[in-house]
Amino acid sequence: MSSKDILDALSGKLDETQGALGRLDLYYDGKQPAAFLSPASQEALGGKLRVLGVNFPRLLVQSLAERLRVVGFRGIGEDNADENLWRVWQANDLDTQAHLAHVDALTYGRSFVIVWAGVDGNPLVTVESARQVAAVHDPATGVVRAAVKRWEDSGEHHAVVYEPDRITRYRGKENALHVVETIPNPLGEVPVVPLVNRTRLLDFDGASEMTDILDLTDGLNKIMSDALVTSEYFARPRRWVTGLEVIEDEAGTPINPFSSEANRVWQSEDPETKFGQFDPARLDGYGDLTAILTQQIGAISGLPPHYLGLNGDQPPSADAIRSAEASLVAKVMGKQRVFGRAWAKVADLAERVDGGNGRDLETLWASPETRTPGQLADAALKLTQMGVPLPTVLADPLGYTPAQIEQVMQQQRAAALNSAGVDLSAFLIGEPA
Repeated sequence: MSSKDILDALSGKLDETQGALGRLDLYYDGKQPAAFLSPASQEALGGKLRVLGVNFPRLLVQSLAERLRVVGFRGIGEDNADENLWRVWQANDLDTQAHLAHVDALTYGRSFVIVWAGVDGNPLVTVESARQVAAVHDPATGVVRAAVKRWEDSGEHHAVVYEPDRITRYRGKENALHVVETIPNPLGEVPVVPLVNRTRLLDFDGASEMTDILDLTDGLNKIMSDALVTSEYFARPRRWVTGLEVIEDEAGTPINPFSSEANRVWQSEDPETKFGQFDPARLDGYGDLTAILTQQIGAISGLPPHYLGLNGDQPPSADAIRSAEASLVAKVMGKQRVFGRAWAKVADLAERVDGGNGRDLETLWASPETRTPGQLADAALKLTQMGVPLPTVLADPLGYTPAQIEQVMQQQRAAALNSAGVDLSAFLIGEPA
């Protein structure tokens, strides 16, 4: 298959997915259409409520993404994290970009990372959106066969086709792209790594983490809309009157004999006239139904009650928080296993771009658990007393990065030399100042 055939096929795939991805964007932004809001309800609100979004979908995505924090890489079977790979990570601002990659992967079901050489020859790692990048996989092995990135800049359309042996760049009008450059790919494989939120073995494109709660969110928004409609409609008491002659204007339209001003008194000269007021609507049922839907969202998503506002006025204890977050933490650890292999592949490609031979790597993650400083210190002390090496304790449970661990170890060595009274001046080059 030629690069033009790949471009056409994957461009078609990108076009087909734009609608579904755009819908997920609306839910993430809390701007989805009010699926259950009837025209009568919209009329009762006088156009004041067009879209009401109780944005639990974004809460779910952010709650997972904020606990997915890469802290380093190391070779399989090695004890220490690789400092050079962490330097590449920091140089490409991947502390920030990786978080955005996780957000997109959880929202769309997938995001992408492209690894290549920058203008200075150092590894260039960029995070890409599923709205601009598509890939085709080998159905037998799952390996990426080819990928396309497509974008528009100042009215001109661009595309890049990534293949195992070459990279082809296109530019031109939307339906009339022409080749502007073809360069060899010395890596021997497609330098595009998908971060896929996979739920099944053959699910190469992944699934949005929000999918299971979208309908429940629509239902919750509908109930909240109904509550606001009821609140607006009955904000002022609805009154009635009988035995009063209805006066009409020249066009036959009834004239309201009463003023809506608060300091005016309603009165009638007819002794048969009676005034009354309808009972106000109660909103208790809306609150009960809102709680039920919110509980269902929590049960399906794994979000703990204190994230959903279901704990009432009594704040939960630290132990209660850890217990309530068990399901969320387990889900995050599952995502670490899925995304960890992808990030290890990114690190492998970056090392090969940097002149290395490539090797089996593993991704190191910060702990996804919520722990107080006291709990962390207590856990670290117990591990140290058991004989666990300090670098291991600093990495887990304390969550230090490889650079921070190296800094602590240097400071510890310097402190040990100072306490021993070791004079290092003899080893200095040149005369001391």
